[in-house]
Amino acid sequence: MRFVWAVVAFVLAAVLIGAGIAQRTIFMGPDSQQTQVEIDEPAPFVLLDGDVLRTNPGAQKLIVRGQGDIFSSYGRTADMEAWLADSDYNRVTVDDEGELSVEHVTAPEDSDSTDAGEDAGDGATEEPVGRDPRGSDLWLDSFEDENLLTVDKIQLPEGTSTLIAYDGTLDAPDQITVSWPLDTKTPLAGPLMVAGGIVLLIGLILYVLGIRHQRRGRGPRRKGPGPLPATEPIDVAALPPAERAALEAGNDTSESQTSVDGASDDGTEDAEIVDDHKGSDSKNAMRAARPMRRRRMLALPALGLTAVLAAGCSADSWPQFDGASASPSPSPTVIAPENQKPPAVTESQAKRILQSASETVAEADSALDLDLATTRLDGPALAARTTEYALRSKIADMALPAAIPTDDFEVVLPEATDRWPRTVLMLSKSTGDDTVPPVLLMMTQADPWSNYRISNMAEMSADAVFPDVAATWLGTSLVPSDSAFLTLPPAELAPAFADVVDAGEKSEYYGLFDDLALNLASSITDSRQAVVKNLADKGASETSKAAFDMSPTTAEPISMTTLDSGAIVAVSLTDKETVTPTSSDVVIRFGDNAEAKALTGATESAKGVETTYEFQLFFSVPAQGSTEQIRLLAVHQDLLSVKVIK
Repeated sequence: MRFVWAVVAFVLAAVLIGAGIAQRTIFMGPDSQQTQVEIDEPAPFVLLDGDVLRTNPGAQKLIVRGQGDIFSSYGRTADMEAWLADSDYNRVTVDDEGELSVEHVTAPEDSDSTDAGEDAGDGATEEPVGRDPRGSDLWLDSFEDENLLTVDKIQLPEGTSTLIAYDGTLDAPDQITVSWPLDTKTPLAGPLMVAGGIVLLIGLILYVLGIRHQRRGRGPRRKGPGPLPATEPIDVAALPPAERAALEAGNDTSESQTSVDGASDDGTEDAEIVDDHKGSDSKNAMRAARPMRRRRMLALPALGLTAVLAAGCSADSWPQFDGASASPSPSPTVIAPENQKPPAVTESQAKRILQSASETVAEADSALDLDLATTRLDGPALAARTTEYALRSKIADMALPAAIPTDDFEVVLPEATDRWPRTVLMLSKSTGDDTVPPVLLMMTQADPWSNYRISNMAEMSADAVFPDVAATWLGTSLVPSDSAFLTLPPAELAPAFADVVDAGEKSEYYGLFDDLALNLASSITDSRQAVVKNLADKGASETSKAAFDMSPTTAEPISMTTLDSGAIVAVSLTDKETVTPTSSDVVIRFGDNAEAKALTGATESAKGVETTYEFQLFFSVPAQGSTEQIRLLAVHQDLLSVKVIK
């Protein structure tokens, strides 16, 4: 019976193991679902709507094949439509029936690219120059590869789309495939194979026990004599007398011996049997050990097979029991205003933009390339670099401007808007050098086709306290220059600080500013007095005079709201220092002032010299009715110009 159960166990084990293996092989379906995008009319760009990628659940995979450097990016759909407003492109969407729909969008006739072609040469038409999508700050992220571009594990949220192109001039690749993963989990495969291994082991044990039982049931066996020849009866009477007498004597002896043997059944014969058994103890022990070893040797393959099957199964081959998830810790609730616009940039996007801007500015500083610097600088920041480059082109040992730190962000405050221009405030710092102060930057993107350019940049004081601002994902709004909801309207902030510098404690705005701002005003006043004292030390106090005037620049202040209804305001001012002779016979000599000589190309002036310094300042202005003072956050000073008065 043991053999029957062993056979049943073997069959059942084969069925279980086969079923488990079949689930991971022949019965296992494809691991992904793919959709091909069919493009009939070529265009330089393909705009793949986010709904196309979200047609099926799961992480999306974009596969684009072509010839050359393939570019792909994703961003807000509205931003991409604005960027493609003057270009031909194919837009791929999902219709009401769930099918892909491709619409060819033609650029307006009055677009810049068309006008460029019509105005070229003597009536000759040229191919319109495409707009290269690479390097644009508008994208949330971008990818590039040659001939085959694969973007794996992307999950575009609502309101985002994907752009596909080469360089904006060639027709975009038309071999576009979107793939989604399919659920290929087989949670019963692992248990089935393990159960089959266990049943196989049981079958082997039953088989070994059956063999053992069969052998024990036969008992001990002696080896009998071989076959004897056929015998015939002997006629004793016919034998000679002598032979008959010998034969009879032999029979008597045989009967006597038989009687002795029968009387000693427990004697000699038993002793011989016992001796034979004792002589074969080692052989019997070996025979008893062999079945045990055989059973172990038969059990090892079953255990090994079970271990191999269990180890070869991935997590998808086992049932998953999700444990109770940990309760999240409460976080402050932030309620977005109704109809809140999206932030201009994300945190990762802002980091990429600042990294690119820092590298571009550093390259321009090294090469004294003002055109390159213009691609990333604007306003007061560009004006300061213009003077820097002019000085360094003539003063060889002049140090390079400090690089913009990009190691870490403390604050990223984007404007929440879907229009242009867009503004972003950043507070960036260096984590590797404690001597480098954090830098406040105000950046603006003029239109969809432009990159962000830094207009204001200043170093933050170690004693400055940055106000609480909205989260990056929420963004904030700009404050109008004439807003009456602040202690001072942004447009009046720069004139008020200039009045504090010029008038000191007599200024009506003196009490509105904190100690850091007043200390800055005092240091500017001290520098002015140092100029007057320098003239006196050189004996020129009676033959020349110095005048000073601080005033706002023509750049508009940029203000962004804070959580306490206040604002961070970036302003720029100029401090003009004018030294003129008091007599027509007097000449103002520049002496060892290498900067004045480099910027004017002269060594003296008969009518005087005007030196202009620029201040880029960031203030935290409280809301109207607040008892707080206007706090100075960051300041940066540059030499802007030196002019000979004519």
